[in-house]
Amino acid sequence: MEATDVPMAVPALATERRFAQRLRECLEEEQLLDGRYQLQQGPGRRVALPVLEEKLSQLRLPPEVPCERVWIQGPVPSRAARRRTPAQKLRDELRRLLGGTWSEELERDVPHAWQRHGDLVLLSEDSFQAAPWERLGSALWETVAAALGARRVARRGRVMPDGMRTPSVTLLLGQDGWVEHVDNGIRYTFDVTKCMFSPGNITEKLRVASLPCSGEVLVDLFAGIGYFTLPFLVHAGAAFVHACEWNSHAVEALHRTLVLNGVQDRCHIHSGDSRQLELRDVADRVNLGLIPSSEGGWPVACRVLKKDTGGVLHIHHNVETPPAPAPPQAPALPAERGSPEATGSGGEAQHPTEDGGKEMLGARLRPEWQRWAEVTATRIQGLLAELHGRPWCTSILHIEAVKSYAPHVHHLVLDLECRPVLPV
Repeated sequence: MEATDVPMAVPALATERRFAQRLRECLEEEQLLDGRYQLQQGPGRRVALPVLEEKLSQLRLPPEVPCERVWIQGPVPSRAARRRTPAQKLRDELRRLLGGTWSEELERDVPHAWQRHGDLVLLSEDSFQAAPWERLGSALWETVAAALGARRVARRGRVMPDGMRTPSVTLLLGQDGWVEHVDNGIRYTFDVTKCMFSPGNITEKLRVASLPCSGEVLVDLFAGIGYFTLPFLVHAGAAFVHACEWNSHAVEALHRTLVLNGVQDRCHIHSGDSRQLELRDVADRVNLGLIPSSEGGWPVACRVLKKDTGGVLHIHHNVETPPAPAPPQAPALPAERGSPEATGSGGEAQHPTEDGGKEMLGARLRPEWQRWAEVTATRIQGLLAELHGRPWCTSILHIEAVKSYAPHVHHLVLDLECRPVLPV
């Protein structure tokens, strides 16, 4: 329990010290003792026990336990309250709100985890779906907010199949869904009811931030709210970014985020379908951050690359990776850090890039990933040759495994260098 959560006074029942244990037993039996606070020693050998005021009408004390209603000024949180996790605190408060109607079904309905964006908590879509919650109305969301130290509450639904990955989020408490999220020193702002934030891409955002982009012009074909646009500008030192986005809500969020980070003068937002982008021959680097496939953006990526010097494409794609057959029994050797054989405490294979290791070309690269990269490089080479009427060469610089997207499906990024072949 945080100090700011403690009220100035709480209701209590006071009795003589010799009756305190019996009073405590009665309150516990009726579930009226407020375990969040310590009992208070009063003058004249009296003891005050904190109680749940909303349930006092249910109290039936035996006549041999005399007491009177008082207020404990400056209550002290109990040890149990100070040790409670946010999830435990949430459950405790909900039990008090519902009284004797608590059940296993309701227990399963209470979330164990949530996303926090400033003073807003975003609950999962399967939270609080049982009928008893609906009868509580706004009292439920006010209780959730107070227990989790928030002022606003929203609940996530399924992503809409509209091509823009628009979230289906309902604001349950609060006036608006605009939030601010700090990620690697970058301040993002967006409306959670209109735009998505993808925390699972953090490894790629960190990698992008470390790329040597000083003085470069970059085109971000699927910018969203600026997941990669901002790391390129703020940390990687890109001279200028053309950010393309067709979701008007994401465009508004991107504009606000650029201003928030003071880089609006080094970025131009192209609102609309990036496939219709009229830019040509401007980019040293192109980011194609769309999954499950960015293939629809390959032709325009080739058009915006500088025709005389070429550049680098960062191509995102989901690649199927069938489970590897069980290897023959052999003497156990320590697995190399970052290798597919390294396992975590849960026995799951650890993704090479998720623990800070780099996915290197060669022995540690899965064959399916290498084949996808080679096929992609060949196709991009053909697109560039057809576009410019002369041969180009493509080179695989790096393959980054961002995350596991689904069973046996991995989100990969191919760094592909593309250069025109100079005449002999």
